[in-house]
Amino acid sequence: MSEVLNPLLVLVLLFNFLMLGTSRVAAVINAAAAQGTLLGVAYLAMHGGSGVRALALGLAMIGIKGIAIPRILRGALRSQGIRREVEPFVSFTTSLLLGAVATGLSVLFARTLPLAAGDAEALLVPASLATVLTGFIVLTTRRKALTQVVGYLTLENGIFIFGLTLIEAMPFLVEAGVLLDVLVGVFVMGVVIDHISREFSSIQVDDLTELRE
Repeated sequence: MSEVLNPLLVLVLLFNFLMLGTSRVAAVINAAAAQGTLLGVAYLAMHGGSGVRALALGLAMIGIKGIAIPRILRGALRSQGIRREVEPFVSFTTSLLLGAVATGLSVLFARTLPLAAGDAEALLVPASLATVLTGFIVLTTRRKALTQVVGYLTLENGIFIFGLTLIEAMPFLVEAGVLLDVLVGVFVMGVVIDHISREFSSIQVDDLTELRE
């Protein structure tokens, strides 16, 4: 299993760095879409041939995380005419450095956890922590609301990766609930984006302070 899972997690980590290092909003959305697809494949790889329900949920993850949500975000991107993240709160170089430090600390911290000890899928815990931290960095250092939605999705991806460590005990309803959380979060952020776009000529999160009026 680790022969399939670990390369997928390495790709997830690489997409983390792509999100942190690029100013192109479309590239950030595509990276999130690729991550969602990889997580669906990872879920199927860990469940193996455990039945139709596992296959259906894995395909649903790919459909929602890898296709549906990114398609919604691309539609919002086209309607707003946004191409690049301009003047983020933290520069892209600094974001990459923070991501590298976060990934290194995640690897070190994961080695101290009993959960990771002797685990064949050794990258699960560090990849989870690194992805959560990457999502937090994107969420807090970018100005565009669309990019912040991707940060939220990335953070949730990290939580889902950690859930894979408990896949034998995790009920299907809990896993489906994670997908529901994503849909609710994107819906709420979509309302926020629409509100800003109606009130202002841009969707900078700085404009949120003016919505109090």
